[in-house]
Amino acid sequence: MKIKRLLPCLLSIAMAVPVAATAQAYPTKPVRLMVGANAGGGTDIIARMLAEKFAESFKGSFVVENRPGASNTIAADLTAKAAPDGHTMLVATNTGQAIAPHLIKLAFDPIKDLTPVGLIVTVPNVLVVGAQVPANNVAELVALMKAKPGDFKYASSGVGSTQHIAGEGFNLAAGVKSVHVPYRGSSQAHLDIIGGSVQIMFDTTSSAMGQIKAGKFKPLALTTPNRSPELPQVPTLAEAGVSGFEMSTWYGLFVTTGTPPDVVARLQGELARILKMPDIQAKLKGLGGEPGNLTPDQFAQYNRKEFERFGELIKRANIKLE
Repeated sequence: MKIKRLLPCLLSIAMAVPVAATAQAYPTKPVRLMVGANAGGGTDIIARMLAEKFAESFKGSFVVENRPGASNTIAADLTAKAAPDGHTMLVATNTGQAIAPHLIKLAFDPIKDLTPVGLIVTVPNVLVVGAQVPANNVAELVALMKAKPGDFKYASSGVGSTQHIAGEGFNLAAGVKSVHVPYRGSSQAHLDIIGGSVQIMFDTTSSAMGQIKAGKFKPLALTTPNRSPELPQVPTLAEAGVSGFEMSTWYGLFVTTGTPPDVVARLQGELARILKMPDIQAKLKGLGGEPGNLTPDQFAQYNRKEFERFGELIKRANIKLE
């Protein structure tokens, strides 16, 4: 009788061993960090920071894989459909997670098919113009745009990106008309702004900071409630006289839904530890960002709320893909 009673316990222990072993062994092969943007952009920069630190933490290979296009959703689609073992992760932005799903028909559900690991950083979007644009503040830019409706062009890193939504929001809030020019990432957009064929961009500070420091971009305003410590002299749009919309870009880490909870927990713990490292905090703040400080549950709630918020905004502004 005693033996019969022990059997269920022994079976439970035996079944638990492979799970524990899986978590302890992770990773068992190279881990892909999927990025929905080109190399050199803000998402890519952040992903490579994480890849280096994760490789040190887990003593394994973490490789950034750029899959740009479709408003960051190609990388998300590949992650959503990958084996749920933690060996494919997504460094996502609210472009792919909260905006694109309301504009593009997707073959996956960004809420159900991707599990949040943690918020990496929140970065302000900044209104920049090329150095050759004869405007040194928002009022001067608005005056120029109103004098020549439709002559000014604003760049974005893709249709449905935060830059795209911010540009349309600015048109409405400032009562101006500018033409959207989408690119596959920020790098080519930067070249065209420097060259003068496009004049404006609502880029992330993480992506635009290098051009700002080099004097090739003039930062006119931040599209966030508060100023950035890295750009203390740059006012917010509200301070500059244009109110009615705000935009920031957040970056988060996700895995395929179905990934073992213990693997997810290990990744969450390591991400939280990495984000507290002084060198990482310095790098993120150097890009104008605020390192993530949400718990996994808080980030999951924030991810869902952002999805709902942008859905309402896109509907209210009647933004559609052409």
